[in-house]
Amino acid sequence: MQWDVVVVGASFAGVACALAARRAGLRVCVLERKRDPGIKLHTTGILVREAVRTGVLGRIPEALVHRVSDVRLYAPNLHSTRLSSPGYHFLTTDTPNLMRWLAGVLVDSGAELRLMQSFTDARAIDGGWRVDGLGTTRWLVGADGAKSRVATRAGLPPVRDFLYGVEHEFNGATLGEDALHCFISRRFAPGYIGWAARNPVGVQVGLAFRHRPDRRGVPDIDGFLHHVGLVLGLDPKRRPDATRAGLIPCGGPVAPLSAPSVILTGDAAGIVSPLTAGGIHSAWRHGEAVGNAIAAHLVQGAASPETAAERAAPRYRLKRLLRHAFDQWQMDWTFNVLI
Repeated sequence: MQWDVVVVGASFAGVACALAARRAGLRVCVLERKRDPGIKLHTTGILVREAVRTGVLGRIPEALVHRVSDVRLYAPNLHSTRLSSPGYHFLTTDTPNLMRWLAGVLVDSGAELRLMQSFTDARAIDGGWRVDGLGTTRWLVGADGAKSRVATRAGLPPVRDFLYGVEHEFNGATLGEDALHCFISRRFAPGYIGWAARNPVGVQVGLAFRHRPDRRGVPDIDGFLHHVGLVLGLDPKRRPDATRAGLIPCGGPVAPLSAPSVILTGDAAGIVSPLTAGGIHSAWRHGEAVGNAIAAHLVQGAASPETAAERAAPRYRLKRLLRHAFDQWQMDWTFNVLI
């Protein structure tokens, strides 16, 4: 079968790209290796306010989101300060069911979603790609995560700089203060932070560190929970109901992120803030820009979409500098004094 666009990965970026292409009437197929889009997640599912002002994310059912207005920032000694901005808020989510809802929106749009179908290989042909087990496509979009197979097959550069994160979810739990709790600690989270927040089904608690060859193992989230449990009003001995873990890009977008008839987006392209590791909003915007650019090219005869995809990628210049500084000079005593 011949497709206009094949998107690999039913992630936020992949769904945004597919929906944009479908709005222009293109024939779109999305490959997702999981049997259920809501399992084996790597994302925290925390949305900034800007992400949900308009469009599809603005229509998320209320039962799937929880509004959080304040941030409480903790020094390594657990002294803290409350941060807030009038009118600003975050949305935590029931992430598994949010991803299932997005998959439903995708199917309702007329795109074909093929669950339990991995991208195994493809070869370039005149005017596109022949994808194993699928057929031909005029454009191939890799939204398949930080270890993108599409990038490897297309000869595009891989994401090289990562955080490694682990998050526990405690169904039915509550926190003493309904805020996004952020913990700075070189002991538990060198190069990043720990966090905790209420969501629609309970509480999520996570921890991440800068991933590099000289740092072995995984984040000590059990030790972290014992360290902060009383502050949060959370029993540190309680076992989690679900755990998610994975690599989080933190080096900024790869360059180039496109080649003839193939474009990367989302984590596959490194579209994640190097400092905060927030990626949903920027990934959605970039995925949508990629889908729109492909549609404009195929339907209206606009210029090749590779240039548009490159221009739409955020550069994060200041955040990359701050990431370097945090990697090199993170000191607990500094934050103990400041907070």
